[in-house]
Amino acid sequence: MSDEHTGGGARSFRLHNTTVPARPLEPALYLVATPIGNLGDITLRALETLAGADVLACEDTRVTRVLLDRYGIQNRPFAYHEHNADEAGPRLLQALEAGRSVALVSDAGTPLVSDPGYRLALQAIEAGYRVVPIPGASAPLAALVGSGLPNDAFFFAGFLPAKDKGRRDRLAELALVPATLIFFESPHRIAATLAAAADVLGGERKAAVCRELTKTFEEFRRGTLTELAAFYDKVDNVKGEIVWLVGRPEETVAAEADVEAILSDLARSMPTAKAAAEAARITGLPRKDLYQRLLDMKERHG
Repeated sequence: MSDEHTGGGARSFRLHNTTVPARPLEPALYLVATPIGNLGDITLRALETLAGADVLACEDTRVTRVLLDRYGIQNRPFAYHEHNADEAGPRLLQALEAGRSVALVSDAGTPLVSDPGYRLALQAIEAGYRVVPIPGASAPLAALVGSGLPNDAFFFAGFLPAKDKGRRDRLAELALVPATLIFFESPHRIAATLAAAADVLGGERKAAVCRELTKTFEEFRRGTLTELAAFYDKVDNVKGEIVWLVGRPEETVAAEADVEAILSDLARSMPTAKAAAEAARITGLPRKDLYQRLLDMKERHG
């Protein structure tokens, strides 16, 4: 892997017809966030990293080439994706071993979020190489801040299983998570997914469907799960990339005084472990934490 950087000594990028030199990078694996739609959503640090890296790895060279051409970056991208990871991964690790800088980008957004980059990053960390995140665009965060749903706590769950039973089982596991849930979904499955979510999570849960974020036809559609499921059930040909979100359950976490009262009441008629499990079901708090609280309560009260 000796000729990936085709810019020779002229490592640079272009901004508004001005050529900006890019400094050579220290040896490391750089995880570079790229725009999720609008190519203007790139950071100066990301551009300098893409231009200055000895090796530039990406999911789809055609997609990355569009970004590189926009900013006059001559670095030639090297394909690393789920289908060639067994072959390409060791080559990238060899580059790190040789003291070279490797930049990794996904087709859009932040690497490692629902893409194969996690495998490479873990291998690099385990081998003792430095891993440097270059923050930037993120579809889950863009959707969250535009959704109108609470953002003090959130849980990113990626894609749900494609089959209905697996999808419903996973939703049931997430039903009591005391946070806004964030998912990716394909356009041809969004109607069925929202219908399943309304059944499993409750139709009155507030939700949002965010489509084509940062692109020309960006759309935020907000409502209850029932309302959104009904809307998309009538749309024949949904297009574009989708992030959808569900607000946390209204009364998932009980107040501190309520938790202690619940534990005390359950402990009168159940063994400690069973009481903790039932309290976890009622309050949405972790069973392990509730079990320890019960033990502490029993020790305090003799």
